[in-house]
Amino acid sequence: MKELVPTMTQLGIIRDDNPAFALGVQNAEEAAREMKISTRSVMVGGREELETVIADLGRSKIGALEVMPGQTFLIERQRIAELATRHRLPTIFAQREYVQAGGLMSYGSNLQSLFVRAAAYVDKILKGATPGDLPIEQPTKFELVINLRTATALGLTIPPALLQRADEVIQ
Repeated sequence: MKELVPTMTQLGIIRDDNPAFALGVQNAEEAAREMKISTRSVMVGGREELETVIADLGRSKIGALEVMPGQTFLIERQRIAELATRHRLPTIFAQREYVQAGGLMSYGSNLQSLFVRAAAYVDKILKGATPGDLPIEQPTKFELVINLRTATALGLTIPPALLQRADEVIQ
């Protein structure tokens, strides 16, 4: 996001109350600090708060918004994308599904490939493997997806180097 919005000095982060993603918030805040970017992290209690929170962040003149993973956010991905665009917030997500719904950019593991890996685990267990004996796996491929329509709507020009690194560019 810093490459796309080089003048950014503050990053907004929205998250839900799922403690599983607390480490992700800490990592984002630490990475921002290393780049001399302050953060404003806001917990969203539910879908009814989305519009208010995103509008407040838009008014606060943050340079960009990061949306942490969350079930409510995934369900409301199109609405989040629309709100972020309306409030002129370049937004980055962890999954491509948000970008396919109109979000600007995502960088993260592919959910579909994770589900395929989970199915392989279930298959092994059904065939008699002991779950505790199976190795823990982490994603090995991360993908960058960019939505050019959203970039245009936000008045952003995607740097050529960023476009070249993208795994998918949505026209």
